[in-house]
Amino acid sequence: MKKLRTKGQITVYAMSGMGINLLNTMMGSYLCSALLVGGFSGDAVKFQTYAQRDLVVAALWASFVLVSKIIDGVIDIPMAALTDGLRTKWGRRRPSLLLGLAPLLLSYVFFLFIPQPSGATVFNTVYYGVMLCVFYTSYTLTMVTYYATYTEILENERQRSLMSNVKSVCDIVYFILGFVVVRMLLNGLNIRVVALIVLPLSATMLIPFFMIKEPSNKDAPKEKTKSLHLFPSLRHTLKNADFVKWMIVYSFMTFGVQLFLGGINEYFSFVGMNMIYVMCAAFAPVPFTLILFNKIQKSFGFGAAFRYILIIFSVGMLAMFGTGFAPDGAVKLALSIVTGLISSFAIGAMFAVAYSIPSQLAAEEEEKSGVSNSAMYFAVQGLFAGVASGIATGVVLVALKKGSENGGNAMTYMTVICAAGALVSLALTFILPKSLLTLGKKSNVNKDQGGNIS
Repeated sequence: MKKLRTKGQITVYAMSGMGINLLNTMMGSYLCSALLVGGFSGDAVKFQTYAQRDLVVAALWASFVLVSKIIDGVIDIPMAALTDGLRTKWGRRRPSLLLGLAPLLLSYVFFLFIPQPSGATVFNTVYYGVMLCVFYTSYTLTMVTYYATYTEILENERQRSLMSNVKSVCDIVYFILGFVVVRMLLNGLNIRVVALIVLPLSATMLIPFFMIKEPSNKDAPKEKTKSLHLFPSLRHTLKNADFVKWMIVYSFMTFGVQLFLGGINEYFSFVGMNMIYVMCAAFAPVPFTLILFNKIQKSFGFGAAFRYILIIFSVGMLAMFGTGFAPDGAVKLALSIVTGLISSFAIGAMFAVAYSIPSQLAAEEEEKSGVSNSAMYFAVQGLFAGVASGIATGVVLVALKKGSENGGNAMTYMTVICAAGALVSLALTFILPKSLLTLGKKSNVNKDQGGNIS
C-alpha cells in the first residue's frame, strides 16, 4: 500500500471516520435512549424520545443492547480476518470498507422507523434489537478495516502518533456536533429528524476510497508479509502478552467512558445541568489539552501520561456528581462548566490511546515476525471494548434509568460509577510492561530511524 508522506495527507486521512463515528454516537447516546422515557424530564420527553412513550420492553431491550455490544466485539474477530485475508483485484481494504458501509447506513435509517407506535411491544424490541446488531456488525467491519490501514499507510511511530492525535481532534469535532449541536437542535426538533440531518456527514468515509492506493492482490503469488487465517491470526494476537495486559486496562477505562457518553443525555436532563455549556467546556479545549498530554508522554512516557488522564477523568466525574446537588441557577451553571473543563484534560487523550497503542504493537509484531494482521489487534480490542460497553450501557445504564422512575434518584450516581471504572483502570496500569509505559518518551523516539514527515 502506498504510504502517506505529508502532514496534510495524514490530517485528511484522519478525518475519514468522523461522520461514521458521529452516527455511532447518535445510535449509542440518543437513538437507543429514545426508545424509553425513563431518565428524561420536562420537554426532553417530547423531543428526545420517539413517541413520548416506551416503545420497547425494558428488560428484553437491556438484553438486546448487551448482546449487540458483545456481538459488536465478537464479530470484530472474523471481520478482521476477512479484511486481513481478502484477495480481490481492488486489493483488500477498499472492498472491505464498501461491504461494511452499505449495511451500516441502511440499518441506521431503518432504526428510525416505528413499527408499532402503540407502545412497548416485543415486536418493537426485537425489531430494534436486530437493527442494532446489524448496525454494530457493519460498523465494526468498516472501522476495523479503516483502523487497520493505520499500520500499513504510515511508516513509523512518529507518524502514527500524529495520526492518533489528529484523529482525537476529529473525535472531539464529532463529539461537539453530537453533544452540543445535536443537543441544540433537540430544543425544537424530534430526535428522529435530527438523526436524518446528521446522516450526510457519513460521506467522510469516502476519503479512504480515494487515498488508498492498493494494487490487486487477487493473483499475487506471495505477499511480502505473511497473512494468517482467522484462528491462527487470533492466537497469534493473543500470544502478545503486552497487548493482553493493555486490553485489561483498556476495558475498565472504556467502561467508565462509555457509561458517561451513553448516559450523558439522561444524566444532564435528570440533574438539571446545562448539557450544551458543559459539553462545550469539555470538548472545545481538547486540541490544547492533547498538547499537554503529548508533552507529558514525551517527557515521562505513555504510562505517566495515561495515569494522568485517568486521574483527571475521575476527578471530573466526581466533581460533576457533586455539582448535580447544587441549587439551580448561576452557581450550578458555573460549577457545571468547571467540571466540563476538568474533564476536557482527559477525554481527548482517552480516545487517542485507542488508536496509537494497537497500531504500534501491531507494527512492532509485523517487524519482528513478518505477520501482517493489524486489523486483528483492533478487532480484539473491539471485543474487550464491546463487552465493557455492553455492561455499561446495556446493563448499568438501563438499571439507572429504571431506578430513576417514580421518584427514584439512581441516575445521579452515574458519574460516580464512571469514576470507579477509571480508578480501577488506573490501579491496573501497574501490570503494564515497561516497554508500553515508556512508549513515546523522547529518548526512545529519537532511536526511531524511520521515514520523516514533511
